[in-house]
Amino acid sequence: MRIIRAKDYSDMSRKAANILSAQVIMQPDAVLGCATGGTPVGIYRQLIEWYQRGDLDFSEVTTVNLDEYRGISRESEQSYWHFMHSNFFDHVNIAPERIHLPEGSNLNAQEVCRAYTEMIRSVGGIDLQLLGIGTDGHIGFNEPNTVFEMDTHCVDLTESTVEANKRFFARKEDVPRQAYTMGIRDIMQARRVLMVASGADKAKIVRQAFFGPVTPAVPASILQIHPDFTLIVDQEAAAEI
Repeated sequence: MRIIRAKDYSDMSRKAANILSAQVIMQPDAVLGCATGGTPVGIYRQLIEWYQRGDLDFSEVTTVNLDEYRGISRESEQSYWHFMHSNFFDHVNIAPERIHLPEGSNLNAQEVCRAYTEMIRSVGGIDLQLLGIGTDGHIGFNEPNTVFEMDTHCVDLTESTVEANKRFFARKEDVPRQAYTMGIRDIMQARRVLMVASGADKAKIVRQAFFGPVTPAVPASILQIHPDFTLIVDQEAAAEI
């Protein structure tokens, strides 16, 4: 495990974007695992800036997103499909056929999860997976549990996750209660994993996840045993380590 300390959110975003851009430059046909939420937005903005300057080319890149809400269409402004296009995909030259997210509008969970697991294998696995971390230690939508869920699966979202995501919806009641997410095995099989954590509200879980026991009660803790894991934290998120 490698820990990189950043001064603030902007510095964290730039440091993470440096790692992602290096992956694309050194491996133009890389498979990038993408994440949603507020934390990665600064990373995507930096990558867009470098692309617009002519420093990056995403034409051969394949993207595989961590998750999508169940029961939500791609056309919805709250879907992760929409989030990724508005914050990243629409601003760079990623080929549409190389973009992959779980099909949230399909309510057949078994079908969606099986197809997504097979898709990850068909593209040769993930070269670099970007992650955030929830205040309860969830990665993707892998919530605290008694076991590590292995493959892509449908999950019931915890109240803390619904609370954290309600800012993206008009009302808390509109937040979906289920999601499709990559499993822990999907994430752990990525050749490299990069996590970003920002803000004082992440300090406690950063300490628990990476300086405590490996346990499914803190899903991110499994990353302690990943062979190529980098954590980038700003000063606030690093306050307890």
